[in-house]
Amino acid sequence: MTTKLRYVGLDVHAETIAVAVAEADGEVRGLGVIPNRPESIGRLMRKLGPAERLRACYEAGPCGYVLYWQLTRLGVRCEVVAPTLIPTKAGDRVKTDRRDAERLARCYRAGDLTAVWVPDAATEALRDLVRAREAAKQDQLRARHRLGKFLLRHGRQPPDGMKTWTRRHRDWLATVRFEALAQQATLVDYRHEVDHAGDRIVRLEGAIDQAVAAAPAALRTVIAALQTLRGIRQVGAVTIVSEVGTLRRFAHPRQLMGYSGTVPREHSSGSAIRRGAITKTGNAHLRRVLIEAAWAYRQGPSCSGALKQRQVGQPEPITAIAWKAQHRLCARYRRLVGRGKPKQHVVTVIARELLGFIWAIGVAAEPLAA
Repeated sequence: MTTKLRYVGLDVHAETIAVAVAEADGEVRGLGVIPNRPESIGRLMRKLGPAERLRACYEAGPCGYVLYWQLTRLGVRCEVVAPTLIPTKAGDRVKTDRRDAERLARCYRAGDLTAVWVPDAATEALRDLVRAREAAKQDQLRARHRLGKFLLRHGRQPPDGMKTWTRRHRDWLATVRFEALAQQATLVDYRHEVDHAGDRIVRLEGAIDQAVAAAPAALRTVIAALQTLRGIRQVGAVTIVSEVGTLRRFAHPRQLMGYSGTVPREHSSGSAIRRGAITKTGNAHLRRVLIEAAWAYRQGPSCSGALKQRQVGQPEPITAIAWKAQHRLCARYRRLVGRGKPKQHVVTVIARELLGFIWAIGVAAEPLAA
């Protein structure tokens, strides 16, 4: 049966799909371009043969997983592959949709492609919501910077000792006035953008609360368990779950660390071992949450009121892992800082090790939801 398989490479764009097929006998040929429409995809798969004989793949990209689910419903086994891990020939300077589709089909048949994890509908919906909230936070930061730099250019600075973006600071902003009509209009617009971004974040965080409450039991269990860790609250836990998916799909925490892109680069040959900065080849959204959480381990082990509240009702083995994480990561942070390592580098190390505890809690919590 294996010798009769057909490997289909799809170079997907918003309006078109370039198609190529790798036959079992070694022939690789392009089949042209079809519209990116469900009816066209269905006709193509029926033309290529029985669904059980077809193996299709395409690159992960802005078109998402719509094509994956279409092919799956047709009974065709499909994989979404990581674009950065597709082998390329040195010196190849010609790139077309047809050649890209043929390369996908050829590499897929050879087993040289790396498939990415495809989230289910509930996880993907949660991921979209969390990323929308992240975008709102970025917009808020840019809006605040624009307003702050505008005031700085005109010598309008808050009184000494006043922290920015507190209630007192907002009250002070409301008192700032400009004589020139154009500058006053600019100030009002910048203030409006800051307030608008803040309102967006409040709405999205409320939507996250509702989405978590309506999520499947398995997701809710893991999200609650991850919040037993210091530095990880609901938004952080939801981000981890929606970006990683089932933690048990990683056989070892080192695989999860590689997925996050927090492992160091390495270029070694013979007896020479050279390591550099982190690879950053993994999930950037996951990496951001980890770095933010890792800063919490600068302080000594403790259990604040908010953390105690998040740990209420959690099994003792899970809270024990979270408590062990505080002792180990805080001690490691202080040891590395004591050696003179830059704090930013140390926090990256802590974030990588924090993933080990996240993996342990996820593996322990997932069976509880079954």
